[in-house]
Amino acid sequence: MVGWLEFEKPLVELETRIDELRSFADSQNIDVARELKRLESKAEGLRQEIYGKLSRWQITQIARHPKRPSTLDYIKHMGIDFMELHGDRRFGDDKAIVGGVGQWAGRKVVVIGHQKGRDTKDNIHRNFGMAQPEGNRKALRLMHLAARFNRPIITFVDTPGAYPGIGAEERGQAEAIALNLLEMARLPVPIVVAVIGEGGSGGALSIAVGDRILMLQYSIYSVISPEGCATILYRDAAKAPQAAEAMKVTAPDLMELGVIDEVVSEPIGGAHRDAVRASKTLEETIARHLTELEAIPPSELVDRRLEKFMAMGKYREI
Repeated sequence: MVGWLEFEKPLVELETRIDELRSFADSQNIDVARELKRLESKAEGLRQEIYGKLSRWQITQIARHPKRPSTLDYIKHMGIDFMELHGDRRFGDDKAIVGGVGQWAGRKVVVIGHQKGRDTKDNIHRNFGMAQPEGNRKALRLMHLAARFNRPIITFVDTPGAYPGIGAEERGQAEAIALNLLEMARLPVPIVVAVIGEGGSGGALSIAVGDRILMLQYSIYSVISPEGCATILYRDAAKAPQAAEAMKVTAPDLMELGVIDEVVSEPIGGAHRDAVRASKTLEETIARHLTELEAIPPSELVDRRLEKFMAMGKYREI
């Protein structure tokens, strides 16, 4: 069950039976092709049944899967010739955000993204993908570099939120996020944002003001985590599944609300089941949007970006 979620248990049990039968048949030189075909067909049906009716909380669990591809994984699998740059030139280098320059698909680009760890030690090193102020300032420094040399910006969003510690507040966490929002709104270069896992609060938004906002099929994007929302509204973090349903955190929800521009499909079960295939799909989608954006004059690009975000949020007076 390592790497599998609780709701996937019936599927993993069936797939274990298939593997055991195949191994036994190979060792005994027995023909079990008919039985294997029957079980594999059953597994495919169960796979479609499970992933065809996921709740918002189950999608949240997939978005947080520890084996889900990270920013550096997508950079690798998309074939970006990447050189990482470090530091904010003020305080230090925040490992929760990676960024740098690269060559990709015939373009010179600037790439920025949140970076989580694979295990406890790595997560501590990366601060669980939660940026400090210096991380957001590093991102902004790279964005200004992109504008100076007329390079499009690609960002990968995957964070529970900005780090809320005392040190981060003392060094101006809120100001760093606010400044990123302001500056991204007026950068004269194309910006494509991809939410690849968790898009949590201002920590996500600090690198997510773009011309096109994409979300992977099993990612989430919200102003607060379901647990945080449940704690505030229901006084009980255990009601996170109920909160997730009310918050509408999934990619189809955000598409319907007009917050994002496209839902990018993933391999069934999530991007961690086939990172190469997931990366290829995302690569093609980002390239298509960049091609469209590069044809728009810079001044018009900025105007459209502002209009896009100003149009979000609708209300009625009663």
